[in-house]
Amino acid sequence: MTSSSTDSLSPTAQSPTASADSGRRQPIAAKVPEITALFWVIKILTTGMGEAASDGLGEASLVLGGVIGVGGFFLALWLQLRSDRYHAPTYWFCVSMVAVFGTIMADILHVATGLSYYITSAFYAVVVGVLFTRWHRSEGTLSIHHIDTRRRERFYWATVLATFALGTAVGDLTGLTMNLGFLPSGFLFLAAILVPLVAWRLGVNGTLCFWAAYVLTRPLGASFADWIGKDHAIGGGLGFGDLRLTGLLIVAIAALVTWAHRSGHDIQKPIPVDA
Repeated sequence: MTSSSTDSLSPTAQSPTASADSGRRQPIAAKVPEITALFWVIKILTTGMGEAASDGLGEASLVLGGVIGVGGFFLALWLQLRSDRYHAPTYWFCVSMVAVFGTIMADILHVATGLSYYITSAFYAVVVGVLFTRWHRSEGTLSIHHIDTRRRERFYWATVLATFALGTAVGDLTGLTMNLGFLPSGFLFLAAILVPLVAWRLGVNGTLCFWAAYVLTRPLGASFADWIGKDHAIGGGLGFGDLRLTGLLIVAIAALVTWAHRSGHDIQKPIPVDA
């Protein structure tokens, strides 16, 4: 339906389906942060926290881990979706709980089915690809600077969740299945994440580079978190403890998010669509 034909309809003449679709496409204030160095630091910390929290809670109590992981995810997503603008504590609480829930999803698929990390990694890569394809076909852009309708916001969070699950599977694939160990895996993904950074500096499409780096933050942060938290017998870890590491990472994330919220430096400045 064109804008002119939509304007010609009175509110009472619109069907419930048309009204619902209009609501999903109605412009909203940008609800994601500006992409700065601070964004990437917090993002990597949340990936490590999600990995450590999921594993630590699962070892302490599967019931408790499920309640916090699943319940926290739906609570955080509800708070984020109902807000009318970007609010740093709400946004990063949602990212943090997606990190925990995404780890649970990836681990359950591997443990419950017995599928190798090669297969689960490929599965989640396909899921991410399908989401990107449907999102772009529906909205014409994947730019984080244009998460400005309800529909785009839902595509965004579905994709973020899938990238966390993919990153979890890939991190375990390199660290455990391929026997690289967690520390070498961390350095592998640290090198890999420099590729989209260099490509962006050379003029490659910013949206493509952003999402490539975004996917890589998950195995990057999780690999270093596993190296610090896990016992030496598991991937060559330092044995610090998953739950202790979770606590430290939560404090660090909270401090950075508080600073971002008070300073306002992470409020997004709109730019033209580039993808």
